[in-house]
Amino acid sequence: MSNIIIREGKKEDLPQVMDLIRELATFEREPHEVETSIAQMVEDGFGEQPVFEFFVAEDQNTHHLIGLALYFYSYSTWKGKCLYLEDLIVTQSYRGQGVGKELFDKIMEKAKEVDARRVVWQVLDWNKPAIEFYKSLGAVMLPEWVTCRLIKEQIQSYKPIAKEL
Repeated sequence: MSNIIIREGKKEDLPQVMDLIRELATFEREPHEVETSIAQMVEDGFGEQPVFEFFVAEDQNTHHLIGLALYFYSYSTWKGKCLYLEDLIVTQSYRGQGVGKELFDKIMEKAKEVDARRVVWQVLDWNKPAIEFYKSLGAVMLPEWVTCRLIKEQIQSYKPIAKEL
């Protein structure tokens, strides 16, 4: 790991970040679900109102990005400011070498820096290596919580339910 550095992500990193995102989508068996683009990520991460930040793991020998931790802030009405870890990605050939732990450590450092009241993320129930990794860190799995979502088409076609008078 002496040739790997963890640093804040930059706009110039986004093409390689997209490669990591596509690799994760393939690993998660949903490569067709990646809709975002580099241009969208430039706007969303570096525009007037950035909505995410990220850290990268870079191999200094090759200057390739081999890992990503992308996060944003959320708010709990019970707790206050929270940090949401959207994705923690390590490219296949570097897994098991401590890169994911280094990225996670950086996320925790950021959470402390901003006085986050909790750090939240999700993991697929079949991703046993990731689950074991998170358990080794002391993470609590919340089986009683169900993730809900509406996708873009549903949002666009959403109509409030009419109230009966």
